[in-house]
Amino acid sequence: MERSLLGARVATYVYFVLCGTLMGAWVVHIPAVEERVGVSHATLGGLLVLLGLGAFAGMQVAGPLTDRLGTRVVVPATAVLCGASLVLPGLARDPWTLAGALLVFGACNGGLDVSMNAHAVHVEKAYGRPVMSGFHATFSVGGVLAALVAAGATSAGASPVVTMAAIGAASIVIALVSVRALMPAAPAAEETGSEEETHASPAVGGRGSGGRVWLLAVLALMVMLCEGAANDWSALHLRDVLGASTSTAAFAYGTFAAAMTIGRLLADRVVTRFGSMAVLRHGAIMAAVGITLVALGPWMWAAFAGWALFGLGLSGTVPQLFSAAGHADPKAAGANVSRVAGLGYVGMLAGPAVIGWLTHVVALNHTFVLLTLLCVTTAVGAGVLRTNSDAVPRSETAGVGR
Repeated sequence: MERSLLGARVATYVYFVLCGTLMGAWVVHIPAVEERVGVSHATLGGLLVLLGLGAFAGMQVAGPLTDRLGTRVVVPATAVLCGASLVLPGLARDPWTLAGALLVFGACNGGLDVSMNAHAVHVEKAYGRPVMSGFHATFSVGGVLAALVAAGATSAGASPVVTMAAIGAASIVIALVSVRALMPAAPAAEETGSEEETHASPAVGGRGSGGRVWLLAVLALMVMLCEGAANDWSALHLRDVLGASTSTAAFAYGTFAAAMTIGRLLADRVVTRFGSMAVLRHGAIMAAVGITLVALGPWMWAAFAGWALFGLGLSGTVPQLFSAAGHADPKAAGANVSRVAGLGYVGMLAGPAVIGWLTHVVALNHTFVLLTLLCVTTAVGAGVLRTNSDAVPRSETAGVGR
């Protein structure tokens, strides 16, 4: 049992890395695609909404399908589709083809995101202690890998199409190889302990759970709106506001992603000691400080420091919200995660669009003040995670060893 559970955990890490790499490969090529297609920041912001809409639609389909067919079917299928669709934005030559490419890629990526998070909830429940942030850390590892590969490929003279096609093909192969280690179904309650004994994020089951899931979804919308702004505008901020070269600007997102990785590698231990509410509240405050530094700092070092603080602060927030939603009802983990992730992804892509529209009124860096306000609001609303699960002695939830 322990060996198969460890294998399922490792496979989950693999799919999170793949998802992060595929999304990161698109993110770091945004400036090049924008230049090739010949659109303004404002138009690009509008087109990015389609990525969010596609992701939302993919999530709403993949969530119930995951509950019905099982993660072993849906996770690899969506990973293959996501890898195959990555090259489409790179092939776009006008706003219309880019719109269609982003819609398709978003749907495939959203399906992968929900299904792999549902599988992560099952693995976390089987372990009986916090492991969700570790999975999300490997998503950030994928973003760092994408930034490094893209920077190296650009320096070597490779086109975005070649780079994105190569990353997509490699991801398809890895996804197919990793299928066998996935868990076939959610662990039974009698095998993994009662809901009250589950580590981790706040249990949201029982009466009123539907309302709390939607509250979690609203918080996810705000947090992921902030994350989406970093994904899509960090490189452009360094290039257009601070005058960095294209290759240097790519490392703005890399800095953000690296900070997210470090924070998520540590977050499970912090949750075990202090609870998920503390991680959400104090993380949001740290993120507010970081993005304010980006918005107001005129120096490149200040921008890198701000993006790092922003990533570190946001790092533990999304995993707590997804985990809380998934543990509301393990038999409907996919559907509940799809609600929270779906609304979150609306924010992830609506946010960049809003930033793009605001550039008509103020400078790009000053639009980030909106993100400061959202982070402060998230910190105020973190009390939704205060439940009896935070009071459970962590020594009682040691669960399976590493």
